[in-house]
Order: sequence, then structure tokens, then C-alpha cells
Amino acid sequence: MPADGHLERLKREGRIVVVGASLAGLRAAETLREEGFAGTLTMVGDEPYEPYDRPPLSKGVLLSRTTADHTALPRRRNLDADWRLGIAATGLDMAAKRVRLADGEEIEYDRLLIATGVRARPWPHEREAELDGVFVLRTRDDATALQKRLADGPRRVFVIGAGFTGSEIASACREREISVTVAERGAAPLVGALGGVVGEVAAQLQRENGVDLRTGVMVTGLEGDSAGRVRSAHLSDGSSVETDVVVVSLGATRNTEWLAGSGLGAGPRGIACDAGCRAFDIRGIVTDDIFVAGDVARSPHPLFGYQFLSLEHWGNAVSQAETAAHNMLCESVDRRPHMWVPAFWSSQFGVNIKSVGVPSMGTEILISQGSLAERRFVGVYGYQDRVIGAVTFDQARWLPFYEHLIETTAPFPPPFPTVDRRPEGARPVPADFPDPSVPTHGPTVTLSGYSPADRRMTFTPGRH
Repeated sequence: MPADGHLERLKREGRIVVVGASLAGLRAAETLREEGFAGTLTMVGDEPYEPYDRPPLSKGVLLSRTTADHTALPRRRNLDADWRLGIAATGLDMAAKRVRLADGEEIEYDRLLIATGVRARPWPHEREAELDGVFVLRTRDDATALQKRLADGPRRVFVIGAGFTGSEIASACREREISVTVAERGAAPLVGALGGVVGEVAAQLQRENGVDLRTGVMVTGLEGDSAGRVRSAHLSDGSSVETDVVVVSLGATRNTEWLAGSGLGAGPRGIACDAGCRAFDIRGIVTDDIFVAGDVARSPHPLFGYQFLSLEHWGNAVSQAETAAHNMLCESVDRRPHMWVPAFWSSQFGVNIKSVGVPSMGTEILISQGSLAERRFVGVYGYQDRVIGAVTFDQARWLPFYEHLIETTAPFPPPFPTVDRRPEGARPVPADFPDPSVPTHGPTVTLSGYSPADRRMTFTPGRH
């Protein structure tokens, strides 16, 4: 047998372990089988459930239109896999090629895919976080518990953080005619993801739908009663809000702690990998048997200055997983880069919000179509004289056009008129993003120029 044929056969046999049994892990496993992998496939997941879809949790589940146990992801094919569900990975021995599990077992691999995703960042003060009535929303169990509490008809829900998830929770509360207060330390909802110009539209939308929106404030503490039930939230402006349900929506933490000491380039920003999804070690040297996909991955993107991007996007998880799986079975000459253009959507207060590209890189915004006042518009973001992102409010049909502008590095402002451009879109204005050194709750894309081997970053939780 020719040498290349022997290598081809080896690639399609052996043992592959996928750590992370959610969207990215499932789609990667399906792609492995579809592309001819005939070896042993092991799926490791820390939750006891088979892969399920997360977007419905903050939408349909909270509105009682569906239940969390009806959110299972559709299967493209039978995987013939060994499922290890409800057992977290606790360590990685790169030299011995073994993954350690919480039950003490070790699983050997020839190739490893890490797709451990993110988890909701909890309220940082443990005693307050344990009060009855304090929730986060990330998992099936989170959604089920919060939905039950909302169905009980609380007097008021208090949401900490006005990013996409926090805003969707507030929207669900208002749709259920529950009083809701939202506290956001930024100047407006969604400001970290879409900037102040669009954030002001989101703020008006919330207030007109009955949300008690408090911006520019931090929550200094949660207070409970003698029975351990949350009763009020205290704010940095000296005010307090009485509430019997608090939802903490402070963004996400990447699930990389289990890799500490493994020698892999993993940290608070995720796991660094190349454009082909191969993980870097802590020296910045690419591995050839460990791949990364989904929310936990941090990879360079040629359309965005080769900056390392961490994307918390549904479509990215699917695309990157398929690319990683393909590359796991190929020699280097046949591997392909992960070139997916970031895209995101949210539905809140009756408005469909969609974005493409990386709006948070933008320094300017041009309302190229429609009107901010009517909440029906297209906003185009510019960075260094090129189109870098776009957002639509109830104008999603135009997104493919703006995605093409991003892919072709079109100049900014776009050199064309549009039939429905209003006077407010006559010229670009500052996009008004907050200082990047000040954390916000909203970004779904994290930009980082740090070296894969940079180990100096630490996260210290503080008052929010």
C-alpha cells in the first residue's frame, strides 16, 4: 500500500474523543462519521442530557411555549458513539494522550476535539448567589427552574445585565405581564455588542414596553429574608429594588479550568487555535492531534486583521465544528480554514435583531437604510475605512448584501445610495462603544490580540 494510502487509512481509524456534548460536539461527531471515520468515538458531556438547543431556553421555554426537554437537537445520522454524559472532564495528559473524568476514569485518544463551551457567570458573592430566587440562564435545568418561577407570577423580576440574554429575559417577563427591572452598568442595553447609537434604540424599546431600565449603575448587593429568599437588590446610586426573583446575566465564562497544567494554550479567553482549529500549546506551538471548536475556541480570522476571535454564536459553533472534524481526518494539504463570518440574532420586544461581522470592532456607524426612530433600519459599522459589521432591526433580508461587503473588504462608508436612506444616514457618526477596558455584559464576540502562550491574564470577580 502506498504511504499516503496508509496515512489515509490511519486517519479514518483509531480513537477520537470529543469533550463537550453540545451543539459543536454533536455536529463535529456527525461530520466525522459522514466523512468516513470508522474508529472508536467517545462523547463526554458534563450535563446528563443528550445535545440540546440553547436559543429556545431564553425564548420559547421562558414563555411556556415549549419545555426544556423538547429542545433536543435533531440528529443528522447515527453516531455509533460511546456516550459519557453527566461526567465532566477534569484533566488532560497530552503526553499520554488521556482525558481524565470526574469519576476517576481515564480515556485514551489518538485525536481529541475540545468543545466545552461556556457557562453562565454566577453572581460573585456566594452567599447572595445561593438565596432562593436567584437564577442564571444557560442550561436546560436553569431554564426549567426559571420558567417555573415565572409561571408562579412573581411580583417583580430583577435582571442584572442588559446584554442579549438579559434583554431577552426582560422581554419574556413583559410578555408574561410580569414587572421587571433591568440594571446595566453600561450606558444602554446591548452597548457592548452594538454600541451606544443602537443601544439607545434598545433602551427606548425596553422602556416603551414597560421595563424599569436602570443604566449606568452597578448592583452592590442582594438581600434576603430570614427564610433565605431574595427580597431586594441594592444599587450603586443608593437606591433599592424590592424583588422576589433575580436573574444574573453577567455574560459567560469559558470552560477551560479543567485544562490547567495540561500544557495547552487555554485560559480565561478560551483555547487558542489556528485557522484550521488545531490547538496551540502554552509555547505557541500548534498541536497536531488536539482540535477546538465552538464557544471555547479562540482563533485568528483573516477578515478581521488576524485577531483572535472568541465567538458565542450558534452558526459559528456548527461551522467550526464541521471544519475541525474535516481537518482531523485530513493531511495538511487537504485541510481547510475556518472562515465563517460571524452572525447573530435575537428576538426581543417584538423586534428581530440580526448582525453580521464584528460590529464591536467598528469606530463609526452609518444608518444606511430605514430609521432609528421607527426601529426598522440597517446600521453599517466601519473600521479603518472598511465595512466591518452590520446590524438590522426588522430588516434582515438585507443582511446577505452587507455580509458580502464585509467578505470583500468594501470601503466605508459604502459608496452607494439606498432607496430608503433617511437624513440621519447622510453621514457616519461615532458608534459609541464603551472603553474596551471596562467590561460589559453584551459582546458575543471577544477580540484579543494576545499570544496563544500568554499566561498572564487573570479574572478577578468584583462587585457588579
